[in-house]
Amino acid sequence: MNNDGGWLNRYINSLPERGWFKFLSKYVVVPYWVWREGRPKLPGGPRPSPQPSDSTQRMMNLLMPLRDTSPIGRAKAVMALAQNVDEIFAGLDNVGTVHSARFLLVEDYICMISVYDGDFSNYIRDFIATIGSVFDALMKEVEGGDKLYPCEKNVEAFIDWVRAHDLFQAPDYPFDLFALQDVQAGRKPNDPPHALQSLPRSLILQLHSNRNISLGGGYRGYPGYSAAQIRNKLGVGW
Repeated sequence: MNNDGGWLNRYINSLPERGWFKFLSKYVVVPYWVWREGRPKLPGGPRPSPQPSDSTQRMMNLLMPLRDTSPIGRAKAVMALAQNVDEIFAGLDNVGTVHSARFLLVEDYICMISVYDGDFSNYIRDFIATIGSVFDALMKEVEGGDKLYPCEKNVEAFIDWVRAHDLFQAPDYPFDLFALQDVQAGRKPNDPPHALQSLPRSLILQLHSNRNISLGGGYRGYPGYSAAQIRNKLGVGW
């Protein structure tokens, strides 16, 4: 019996690598799961947390879809940044939040990747105040950006738009995904409790709704302390 059980387990574990199983999974099983119990898209941005360390070194992974994905459209998005490079550097230096940030062009997206301390909404407001005109130029090249122009007059709508286009940050502990899915669907978290065996299916369904995600909340080098607090304690000033 042990030999049979071992053979059966090995066969089951080999299924994901078998061509016929991959075909059925992609074109039959997963579409059926999505139809029967699809998961709502989970929002980007940081989640509320009582842990003080969770307000430091937060991540933002903003993916802004280009209106024109041709080489010309991609070049226009790059030029919107290049033509304002002095303002960008000055603005980033004067944002009232401890942070680091950079822009990337990845396939059909112009991306802003940053790590910051404090509140998400205040961080975005800081950007509007310091480099709002740069985002105005970008919004002309971004799909749906015309509804946000000028950003300084549509601050709350811009914050909501950024959160909607910020990548969902997967929980560090995979089983916490259950509670996030329950809350987004308007249910009480983990009531009734979820079977751990159903986690792979929940993850597959979530990746159908959130095609791009941030894997985990990131490593924090100085838990509970901002760079400004550390420099102050060291007596090196700012």
